[in-house]
Amino acid sequence: MVTVTIWNEFRHEREDEDAAAVYPDGIHATIADALTDHEVRTATLDEPEHGLTEEVLEETDVLLWWGHIAHDEVADEVVDRVQERVLEGMGLLVLHSGHFSKVFKRLMGTTCNLQWREDGATERLWVVDPGHPIADGVDESIELPQTEMYGEPFDVPEPDRLVFTSWFEGGEVFRSGCCYRRGNGRIFYFRPGHETYPIYENEEIRQVLRNAVDWASPTGGSPRTFGERE
Repeated sequence: MVTVTIWNEFRHEREDEDAAAVYPDGIHATIADALTDHEVRTATLDEPEHGLTEEVLEETDVLLWWGHIAHDEVADEVVDRVQERVLEGMGLLVLHSGHFSKVFKRLMGTTCNLQWREDGATERLWVVDPGHPIADGVDESIELPQTEMYGEPFDVPEPDRLVFTSWFEGGEVFRSGCCYRRGNGRIFYFRPGHETYPIYENEEIRQVLRNAVDWASPTGGSPRTFGERE
């Protein structure tokens, strides 16, 4: 069984009435409900060490990351800890506005900036790599009736594999499902998700999250050894 840790700032849901109405127990709780086939724990920003102690991360196979308004409050030593675990083989799923997290920017080595517009318009998420495991069981597109627009250019390295591309009512497009490898770890950036739209209640989105957890799970491989060799 895969051990999953879902990390969430858990600020919007406690401070914004609209967010609380959609996710009364927090975005992390809704995502956890979609991953019941795995051993799931949650962690939030305001816990000691943001809930990501060395012990928690050592026991984590896949870490999901949702952040938005408090990226700068994440301690650098925790970012270091997460980065090292990814390089060792822990999977990382970065969700929606987590593109601006310290963790993702560190691992990408770029600004991870983009265009955006919060207008509640329709998004169509197209599967552009139907043979990829993350797209398993998903139709050729997923329609989200209300969402926040993210548009190109998206300042990230070219993905190893691109699974989804989004189209928005305003005509913009966006690389919404990007796969990377860093060290022994697999990373998946998945764009859909917002604090005031019930996107994580959508069953097709939940299927993608389940697939992505399975794909990002550690695969073993040779140990990483560095330094002087006798």
